[in-house]
Parts: sequence; C-alpha cells; structure tokens
Amino acid sequence: MSPHHAGPRVVIGVGNDYRRDDGFGPLVVAALIDRLATDPRLAGVDLRVSDGEPTRLIDLWTGTDLAVVVDAVLDEDHHAGNRHELALDALDQLADDHSAGSHAISLGSTVALGQALGRLPRRLVVLAVSGTEFGFGQGLTPPVAAAVPAVVERACELVG
Repeated sequence: MSPHHAGPRVVIGVGNDYRRDDGFGPLVVAALIDRLATDPRLAGVDLRVSDGEPTRLIDLWTGTDLAVVVDAVLDEDHHAGNRHELALDALDQLADDHSAGSHAISLGSTVALGQALGRLPRRLVVLAVSGTEFGFGQGLTPPVAAAVPAVVERACELVG
C-alpha cells in the first residue's frame, strides 16, 4: 500500500449501463477489475459500482482513507470526452449543479449530506468525463469511450 494511503481505498464507478454515456463509471471499474491480477497498485483496493443514490454512495465511501468516484457529467456545450478531476474542496461548486449526469441528486449534494452525517472519506477525488448522450441505450459515445484508458490509469495512480 502506498504511504499516502494508510487506510482502505475504494474506486466507485457511478452510472447506468443502459443510459449511454452514463455507463462510463461502471465501464472504468470493469477495466480496473480486469487489471487486478497485473497491476500491483490495485492490491487491496475495493472496486465498486453505484447507481449514484446518495445513501448507497455514502455507505461505499464511509471509513475509507481515499475514495475515487468516477462519473460522467452532462456537457450541454458538446465537449464530450473532456476529463475533469476534482478534490473534495472543489466539490462545493457541484452542490447546485443540476446537470451532473442522469442522477436525481448531484454529487455535491451527496457530499454535503455525507459531511452532515460525519461520513466522508479522509480524501475524496472525482474523476469525471463530459458526456452528451444520457438517453436510453447501451454503449458510450466515441469521445467518452476514448477517455476510458486515461481515467483507468489516473485511478491507478491515485490509489497506488
């Protein structure tokens, strides 16, 4: 385990495989699972998928030293595939963002709830990609799919 992470680590892929670009988070976690046997940085890391429901997300990151949340966010300016990295202190800007993916409650609001309950990880990092298609259907748009390898590598760097 890295000296930076004295406790449990989790990577949570948020999304829905049946909502096009919203399947980004689960696909990143699937790619990480495929690397478990060959990438020592993933040793001891809990790899999970969530639909984004706030209490389930909070349950997954409670008690962790590091939680990396991977999600797709709606980008109405059509910059699909752009990658974003936000640390806990930058998540305040998401609290009122109602355009974040297809989730009923924003990640910023979930963080605020976790804080009120005293159930935040010591460190929380969000790796997000801009998506444009969140309607029913399977498969990521090409720009979002192209971002998967870089986000998988970044998640490994963060937890390793």
